[in-house]
Amino acid sequence: MTRIFLNGREIEVAADTTVLRAALDNGVYVPYFCWHPRLSVAGNCRICMVEVEGKGLDIACNMPVSEGMKVLTDSDEVRAARKAMMQFLTLNHPVDCGICDKAGECTLQDYHFAYNGAPSISAEPKVRATKFHDLGDRILIDNERCIVCSRCVRFTHEVSRSKALGIQGRGDTSLVRCEEGRRFDDPYSDNVIDLCPVGALLSRSFLYKARVWFLEATPSVCPGCARGCAIRIWHLRADRRLQRLDPRRNLEIARVTPLDDPAVNGPWICNKGRDLAAIFERPRADQAMLRGRPVPLAEAISEARRLVDGAKRRTALVSSWGSDGELAAFRDHLAARFDVRVKPDHVPQPGEIVEDDILIRADKNPNTRGARALFGERPVAFEPGTDLVLVWGEGFDYSRVPAGAKVVLLGSYLAPENGAADVFLPISVQTERDGSYTNSDGIARRFEACFPPGETIAHAADLFAAIGGRP
Repeated sequence: MTRIFLNGREIEVAADTTVLRAALDNGVYVPYFCWHPRLSVAGNCRICMVEVEGKGLDIACNMPVSEGMKVLTDSDEVRAARKAMMQFLTLNHPVDCGICDKAGECTLQDYHFAYNGAPSISAEPKVRATKFHDLGDRILIDNERCIVCSRCVRFTHEVSRSKALGIQGRGDTSLVRCEEGRRFDDPYSDNVIDLCPVGALLSRSFLYKARVWFLEATPSVCPGCARGCAIRIWHLRADRRLQRLDPRRNLEIARVTPLDDPAVNGPWICNKGRDLAAIFERPRADQAMLRGRPVPLAEAISEARRLVDGAKRRTALVSSWGSDGELAAFRDHLAARFDVRVKPDHVPQPGEIVEDDILIRADKNPNTRGARALFGERPVAFEPGTDLVLVWGEGFDYSRVPAGAKVVLLGSYLAPENGAADVFLPISVQTERDGSYTNSDGIARRFEACFPPGETIAHAADLFAAIGGRP
């Protein structure tokens, strides 16, 4: 350990740490743009200036601690240096916070208020640069906002390893660009939007969609694969919901961002995790049916219970998208009466990255491990004489249903097999309930409901209790 004095306070820190890391770990905030805890040190934004006794001003992000070092993080000299640096960084920045998607969560905006707060002292006109340059199908860059911190470039070299981005030119003509002839099609590309401290890198799907202060984030788990990355699902705050012809629009996912979980995904997620709206917001099935005939939910439950009680040989195909709690409810209320098999609800789609050594897993279901822990790993099959099949979720080929067997189906989305089932029961999706998934490494993580389920939609766990006769 190394002993240093931080603003006069004696602290002990690891010998191989930096002044910036030592300060942050001990509750002293030092501003930074280019530094990031998961990227290499670039030291090019210069906003993390501190004063060291006997050495003067220097950047904290690249300064190793030494025994007896005395550091001031907020002296008059330090504040003057930061103000000058903010004057420099905003020299050509358009300061267009009123229309910028980063407004409300922009560190340039925060630091300008905290350390500068003065109009530009330059008499020269701002240097104009490219607006909304096309980097790829998902990302745009506004070069007038870019302060060339290089976080995005280092991300593609050090984390995603695509090396898709680089910096062209020098000084105030520097531009972040793709390698010549390439597109920014990195499967982790959207992480650079979060990394960008100034709103230069923009998501095509979120551009001008909402102001962040009208949104709130619900902690959740990405169901896109067995990694189970921690995420935040952003949606309209309840007090910002509007009267609309289609009120479901108030319950849309605005965006998805990572939730830093060192044991699972760190601060990153893949692009599939950003696109969960495409999964959850498919046309919903919200009507219980008997052979395609709409009926009240209670009547469908009663018929499902009658079929279960009357069958002689039953098979259940449980969902690997079911939560730990739902799987436990099925075990408690119904499993003893069924030959239970775990099925995959989703499999890799054409063109999808199946697996890599970063985050993406080949199993495209969030809770296969949790389901198999309760019901084993036997493949989907039917014993001779099976006369009832309970299907929970998606991903099953109905041509495999034994001849003459009845089908009870629990599903969330419109599909042809809903109307063909003897009983169809509409169930909630992940964004409408609380629960947890157990990922491929055996780590359980909780998710919370973002939206209320529809009045005609039930939670699967409640249906299992009702059908099993022990509510």
